[in-house]
Amino acid sequence: MTSEDDQLLIQATLAGDTDAFGKLVVRYQDRLYHSIMLMVKSPEDARDLAQEAFVHAFRKLESFRGDSQFYTWLFRIAVNATISFRRKAARQKTSSVETAKEAAGIEPVDERGGARPSGRMEVQEEQELVRRALSELSDEFRQAIVLTEIEGLSYEDAAEAVGCPIGTIRSRIHRARNELREKLRILLKEPQSDGEQG
Repeated sequence: MTSEDDQLLIQATLAGDTDAFGKLVVRYQDRLYHSIMLMVKSPEDARDLAQEAFVHAFRKLESFRGDSQFYTWLFRIAVNATISFRRKAARQKTSSVETAKEAAGIEPVDERGGARPSGRMEVQEEQELVRRALSELSDEFRQAIVLTEIEGLSYEDAAEAVGCPIGTIRSRIHRARNELREKLRILLKEPQSDGEQG
């Protein structure tokens, strides 16, 4: 159910108070942006997709029934926008990526360095590894992990956000965790990853 505070702002927005919706934007924009960033690699794309989600939510606000959290509904809009964006980007890049790989010889960036950096650098490197591993998961698996492990949504809310049964979310999370674990193991052991391991 939507929180009372959110519900009041939604009602005020529907009554014509656009400032009320602005308060919802301020409340959720950082959280939404960071979640989208885990699904796309570019901060600019994440900002655009977050903005697109808010615009869409504003236009469709009267269709929000309030039987779930406002953020869950908003995040579902963002997920759909992100899926469309990634599909479009994938179509455009498929052929050029193969050409680029051949031309570049797939030179990996070595961020390990000779000396071990201080704690903050290590944390940043770990976060980057997780982002890289997440980016290699399928959209369905990545969404399930982001919703439950990072956003902290219940399985029920996550299922609603994605529009699938709870059992499906459970299955995706289980499989996503296994894949993520394996991808992190590979990234940690084989930073060059220029050969295809089965």
